Amino acid sequence: MNQISSFQIDNYLPFMRDVVRCEQSLHELNLMWRIIESSAKMNCPVEAKSILPTMAATRDGFNRLEKELVLSLVQEKVATVFNEIGTKAKYVIDILVRNLYERTADVGFLATDRELCSFVAGLSGSVEDIRLRLRAYRSKYTVYDEIILLDLHGNVLVQINQETPIEGSLDPLIYETLTSESYVETYRYTDLRPNKDKALIYSKRMLHPETGAVIGILCLCFNFVEEMAGIFESHRDPSMRSVMLLLDQNQHVIETSDARWIPVGAVVPVNHDAKSSLMIYGGREYLVATFKAKGYQGYMGPKGWQGQVMTPVDIAFTGKETSALKSLDAKVARGLLSHAQSFCPPLFEVMTAASTIRRVVWNGQVMTVGQKGELFKLKTILDQISETGTRSNELFAQSINDLYETVLASRLQDSEFMSHLLVDLLDRNLYERSDDCRWWAVTPELRLALASGRIDAAIVSRITEILNYINQLYTVYTRIFVYDKQGLIIASTNAVDELGSVIGSKIDESTLTEVLSLRNEQQYYVSPFEPSALYKNRPTYIYHAAIMAPDGAEVVGGIGIVFDATPEFNAMLLGGTAESQSIKAFYIDREANIISSTDPSRPVGSLLDIDPDLLSLGNGKSASRIVVRDGHYCILGCSVSDGYREFKVTDGYKEDVIAVVYDAFGEVRNHFSSANDSSAIIQSHAVESTDPEFATFFVDEILFALEAEIVLEALPASEISSVSIGSRSERVGVIAIQHEGRGSNYVWVYDLSYLLSGTPSVVDSNSQVIVIMCGTHKIGLLVGALHSVAQFSQAQISTTPLADEKRGNLIKWIIKANDGNLFIQCVDVDFLLRMLTNPFDPVKQQ
Repeated sequence: MNQISSFQIDNYLPFMRDVVRCEQSLHELNLMWRIIESSAKMNCPVEAKSILPTMAATRDGFNRLEKELVLSLVQEKVATVFNEIGTKAKYVIDILVRNLYERTADVGFLATDRELCSFVAGLSGSVEDIRLRLRAYRSKYTVYDEIILLDLHGNVLVQINQETPIEGSLDPLIYETLTSESYVETYRYTDLRPNKDKALIYSKRMLHPETGAVIGILCLCFNFVEEMAGIFESHRDPSMRSVMLLLDQNQHVIETSDARWIPVGAVVPVNHDAKSSLMIYGGREYLVATFKAKGYQGYMGPKGWQGQVMTPVDIAFTGKETSALKSLDAKVARGLLSHAQSFCPPLFEVMTAASTIRRVVWNGQVMTVGQKGELFKLKTILDQISETGTRSNELFAQSINDLYETVLASRLQDSEFMSHLLVDLLDRNLYERSDDCRWWAVTPELRLALASGRIDAAIVSRITEILNYINQLYTVYTRIFVYDKQGLIIASTNAVDELGSVIGSKIDESTLTEVLSLRNEQQYYVSPFEPSALYKNRPTYIYHAAIMAPDGAEVVGGIGIVFDATPEFNAMLLGGTAESQSIKAFYIDREANIISSTDPSRPVGSLLDIDPDLLSLGNGKSASRIVVRDGHYCILGCSVSDGYREFKVTDGYKEDVIAVVYDAFGEVRNHFSSANDSSAIIQSHAVESTDPEFATFFVDEILFALEAEIVLEALPASEISSVSIGSRSERVGVIAIQHEGRGSNYVWVYDLSYLLSGTPSVVDSNSQVIVIMCGTHKIGLLVGALHSVAQFSQAQISTTPLADEKRGNLIKWIIKANDGNLFIQCVDVDFLLRMLTNPFDPVKQQ
């Protein structure tokens, strides 16, 4: 989605009540800052002269933040909706194209079926026998609702659906198919399906089995409406806030998830470029996402077809309560937030702007510490600055929290969508495998050969020829083999590999027992996902079907098809994750055994370390959460397979697979520049005018203080210039400070965290440098986030229990704030200077 311009905000704001409330609060605080500034100018202009620039900077910063925060909130909310509907629009067309690709393979293979070709050529077979054969095919490939054989003149030779009989066709697809060497894909009204407004038909010409002459046409009629209804049902918005559509190249609706909302045939606006502008349909404004097919195995789907999802702007942002942060460990939440610059730049920009305003307010409070006389008249103004600053900080914290919640909820939802797609792709793909093995098992030549009991070289050669032809068309299999009733493999494609020949070897006893127990041609057996010599000792699924005698009375052997699991599953994972480098995806079973992986450090066959409760999710269910994995914060999404059509639903086969995705967002951080602000708010306490004031700040989440009278100002740590020559561990660089209006000079900056604990500071957007005055010299101290400037009574201040009166201690006093519930450590600057080596060395400007 492209960026929202400032004038577009007004189009969205009326539908975002929470953002409107935030904007109102920001506006009120902005007005308060203006009133404070105006009061200072009118009531004590001379006294306020020194702090007016700071107040002006605060007001300007607040103006910028007000705009940036509202823009960021709107941007993220709109982006969340666009991500959701865009993902669904992409899935609509991609899933359909993958399905239709299989149909192109089906029609190409079935059009060469010897039994069917012999019938169309007039060589053998009766209408009823061929109808039964076509119905047997339909009972396995249930995506078709009609199969028709026609002669060269369009006369119907046989059809499986006798409820809507047709005698012939004058459709142009007859001529087009007869003159094409490839399949023909047709979607429109046709007299071949007179009871339908439109039909999707795959047709292929048939050749004489002996002469090779063109003799007729096979038409496979795809149950398009049913298939689209299934896609919509599987991926629709449960809250029904959006409508999913399939469009043609002219923007006409082909299929819809809700015909009462947007009917078939309607012309709708499209949005291929992810524009953030609203689009109008039927007098209502919509957010729209449109995707064209990216293709599968070179097949692009019907020309111009595209997936689209539309959601009305008036309901797009309502009723979506999320609790991503509530369920998240506070330390993990803060650690993940520290990576905001990488996973959500707008959030980082708002955090940086808020930090800037806090620093300006903090500096303003420091500026008048301990002042008497005229500046003491500013006390009321300063109290208002402090109070308004606190309110501003609370609003910033809440607004950042809201934006953070929006971002996390969006990412968690995306991970669930992605895992759902991955497991759906797997079920749909393996459905085709169950169809293939059962259909090939009813090949008449295979049934006759195995039933005869006489397997000579000529028969083996013919069976191998049949299997090789199939394998050339269906490349997802590394091997297709036929075995007799004793499990002895008599013919196979790719019979010889580095492990030797499979001819003459036997399938395992447990598999043979399962195959021999199959009672009809609708049943099949799938081996467990485990290493097999038939797949070079790599793990895979092998699909088996019983080969029955021609009369169907007994099992005379079986056929096995070895699925090329390694590349095929990997292609599904990479395709479903758009080959993102930050995302690792897996297929696992209920015991967390890895079936496929895009993570080289967790190969197939190993166990995935995943929360046990996710392994027990119900079929079709999804979940997401934030976890720590390999030292990184990750968003995890997972979904459990739910089958496709009858596959894994009513066909007796049970093999649950869980798709898992991890999206990494940065390394785990255990040290932060500030603690939880809400736990460190200093409560008001009775003080005297002579009581000392302290400037407080964080170092590694612990609250510290400096005597405020020696503090000059705070500067952002991002302005530190590193110095490598002659540097020491505690000396991190230099920083420029303004010098009484005479330009800038540089002072050394020391890492207070390193001096306190030997641990270097973690520098982030909250980190600051506090410049202090030491006699006639200045130095900078690198600290975490700024906190406040407060006055404490003598009763609240006590000497450090472990202090050495002679030698001193870096922590001189302990301040017990909030009735003793909040401890603040006060740094002894004199002792700190004695720790440093030549702290006032002149800084040579580079």
